[in-house]
Amino acid sequence: MEKFILKKTEETPAVILNPGKNVFQIVATSWPENALKFYAPILEWFANYFKAPNNMTVVEFRLDYFNTSSSKQIAKILSLLKEQSEKHAIKIRWFYDPEDTDMKNAGVRYAQMLNFEFEFKERLAY
Repeated sequence: MEKFILKKTEETPAVILNPGKNVFQIVATSWPENALKFYAPILEWFANYFKAPNNMTVVEFRLDYFNTSSSKQIAKILSLLKEQSEKHAIKIRWFYDPEDTDMKNAGVRYAQMLNFEFEFKERLAY
C-alpha cells in the first residue's frame, strides 16, 4: 500500500499515512474551505488500507483546532476505524494541550459516541 502524505497548510492539517512505518497521523489545525473534499481521499485511503492492514494500526490525532465541518469528517474516520476494530487491532491516540480542555473533551465525546476506547496523551506545543 502506498503512503499518503499531505503537508500542513494554514487551513489544513498534515496527514501522514505511512503503513511501512506504521505511522498514521493527522496533525495541526483543520478548517478547510471544503472539509468533505479534503477528507474524502483520506477516508478512501483508509478503506483501501484495511483490505490488508498491519498487525496493529495506531492512529494519532494531534489537532490544535478543527471547525464543525472538519469534526463531521473526523467522526467519519473514527467511525470507519471503530468498524474495522471488530476485525483488526486498532488503537486511537488523542493528543491535546494540557491547557486546552475543549480539545480533550472533543476526544472524550468521540470516544463515548463511538463506544471506542481512546488513549489520551498530553502534548507540548508543536
